[in-house]
Amino acid sequence: MSSKAFVELALHILHCNQKQLAALLNVSPTQITKWKNGEHMSFAMQNKFRELTKVGELAPSDVLFCGSVENCMKWKTLTQNLAELAREGAETRYYTQPLEDDIDLLLGSTLNTLADMGVTIPKEFPQGLNESFISEDDEELDFREYPLASLIYDMYSSLNSVYGFYAAYVGHIIHDDRLDLFSSPAENIEPCLLSLAATKVEVDQELAPKFNKFRHEVISDYEKWMLIVKEAAFQGRIPLKAELMDMVYGSSNELDHSAEAESLGVNTAQLHPDIYMNELLVGMRIIHQVLPAILKKLNIDEEFELDTSELSVNSRQRESN
Repeated sequence: MSSKAFVELALHILHCNQKQLAALLNVSPTQITKWKNGEHMSFAMQNKFRELTKVGELAPSDVLFCGSVENCMKWKTLTQNLAELAREGAETRYYTQPLEDDIDLLLGSTLNTLADMGVTIPKEFPQGLNESFISEDDEELDFREYPLASLIYDMYSSLNSVYGFYAAYVGHIIHDDRLDLFSSPAENIEPCLLSLAATKVEVDQELAPKFNKFRHEVISDYEKWMLIVKEAAFQGRIPLKAELMDMVYGSSNELDHSAEAESLGVNTAQLHPDIYMNELLVGMRIIHQVLPAILKKLNIDEEFELDTSELSVNSRQRESN
């Protein structure tokens, strides 16, 4: 947890200054400043902040984003309910683990993604959602009337597709210890899947004014990360059963179908030709760089002429006969 978020949350909830907060925690004002600048905070001190601010197990950054502990609890319940609905509608035949939220990261990931898209979380939780979705007594889930709730659900539904493709074709490469991808930028691929999923939904520009910029940046990052994975797979002689860039560019429906095909064993004997094409391209590039240097070293670079008649397969077959 961010020590800075704990300090900012305490100042916000307790309506005090840093000197007063230091007195409440029995530390120096200088220590408060250090935490605010990112210095590590012990778990024991984090617990003191939790007791002081009464946030329970909520992430302090989430509470700050939502405006209050009460609002944060409502948004957390909403995201959990929407995640459950989205999981029930999954068609990839793979279980969307991030929507299960075993380590309680879904709300924070959702809020951060929305913020990157330029979405403003209302200071007060929408009353209609509070009555129709949060209430345990009312089974009518009419969340589609609320654009923000509808957007979150669409993001989660898209995450089903993206995660299904990831589980089918990418995850085993990322987690292959021989490739050491977790020490490369490719380590960001799995934690950022919700952002990638969000790029595949239709978004109201008034609700998310930064969406186009957000989409461009996310796709640019994933292009770089997936190239690292493809290169590592090639170097490690790991065959690809799909073009991994499809996860970046493909629609939700396309990813659904591809992941389902893998889960049903349709792709068992199929290897994507890209891995072999990459091998050919690397070899050709090496030849293009090395051959001119060899010719120049032998002083025959100007007089050398390539006899293309010797390159075809048919000509070699005729010679052997």
